[in-house]
Amino acid sequence: MKTHIITYGCQMNEYDTHLVKSELASLGAEFVDTWQEADFVLVNTCAVRGKPVEKVRSLLGELRKEKDKRDLMVGMMGCLAQLEEGQQIARKFGVDILLGPGALTEIGKALEAKSRFWELSFREELAHHLPPAPQGQLSAFVSIIRGCNHHCTYCIVPTTRGPEVSRHPDLILREIEQLKAAGVVEVTLLGQNVNSYGNDQPGFPKFAELLRMVGQIGIPRIKFTTSHPVNFTDEVIRAMAETPQVCEYIHLPVQSGSNRVLRRMGREYRREWYLDRIRAIREAMPEVVLSTDIIVGFPGETEEDFQETLSLYDQVGYDSAYMFIYSPRPGTPSYKHFQDLPREVKVERLQRLIEKQKQWSYKQNQRWVGRTLEVLVRGAAKDDSYAEGHSRGNHPVLVLASQAPRPGLYQVVVKQATPHMLLGEVVGAEEPATIPLMMA
Repeated sequence: MKTHIITYGCQMNEYDTHLVKSELASLGAEFVDTWQEADFVLVNTCAVRGKPVEKVRSLLGELRKEKDKRDLMVGMMGCLAQLEEGQQIARKFGVDILLGPGALTEIGKALEAKSRFWELSFREELAHHLPPAPQGQLSAFVSIIRGCNHHCTYCIVPTTRGPEVSRHPDLILREIEQLKAAGVVEVTLLGQNVNSYGNDQPGFPKFAELLRMVGQIGIPRIKFTTSHPVNFTDEVIRAMAETPQVCEYIHLPVQSGSNRVLRRMGREYRREWYLDRIRAIREAMPEVVLSTDIIVGFPGETEEDFQETLSLYDQVGYDSAYMFIYSPRPGTPSYKHFQDLPREVKVERLQRLIEKQKQWSYKQNQRWVGRTLEVLVRGAAKDDSYAEGHSRGNHPVLVLASQAPRPGLYQVVVKQATPHMLLGEVVGAEEPATIPLMMA
């Protein structure tokens, strides 16, 4: 069966795609590059915001037209498949197989039965699954915990992925050992809330201890995402600072700088707690690179609330940020109980925050000019004169392709910085720079 998988959403979705792909490969599936070539198209979906849902609708509309022309099977998996909204979309567009995030290992049974709506229950055994190591990759994701026990009022994840279920540490360590043997040099530990790892399982190590255990395997670079500020303990900070393999990069979503908005969001911490965590992190790791998530225009957010978000951004001085206008999601408390703000208000505030982000990103990136960073080069950039990669601090980095002819770890002297990337020269490159390192 010629198969093509299309993935939307977060790194966890990318990991789930790898898991399902390995299941399909064991059944003899042949993977093709485009859905036009496929007999079976599987769409891995995201439901966190409205935009990914609209992308899925559009794609399924195209696939429905293709189904009218030939024998084509279409499947839908991921968070949207778990929701009534997704099931309605599946019915409308003639989806053949629907798999929730907790039933991914059932893909073979679903195909055999050609079931319209296969099991959507949360399966704890998924947390004990050990997928094969991907081949030919230098970086890889490893799921350590699924689900979330926090109940932010805007978030659909507890509904789509269920409560927290930690994977057994032995499975995690075995998976990372396999990745190391396969040549992987960077591992990102994944979870909706990675730093609550082990809290649901008596006898499991906590996240700080797991970080130290993973560091002992010898993978050169360890990252993790995403963290909740409430669970970012002093023990986690110490483990990061004392484990050389753990990269000096932290993504710590704040969502808003206003305590009033944080309460309405159900975020369980306040501005002062968050800033205390930032202070403790920077004391332990002065060179840390910080990024965050911010939701603009949450229901009830006033101009004064938004000004508090801007002031928090200045107080922290983030290196980068993922910024979104609030997207009401059916089934969440904020959708049920709060009135949305006018879109033009949300868009205008987002533009102001983006300008703030650009200023800080440029300022923070400038501090690396003249310094040498370890860069994991992945391959050619869009402009094939360059190769692209990223630093331990997750900065996008460009070098001349002639200086990095193959993927791998390079020492790079940063020559220039923009708000969005660093540009540098490879230390000891055989091929000297022949074109200026400049980007428009």
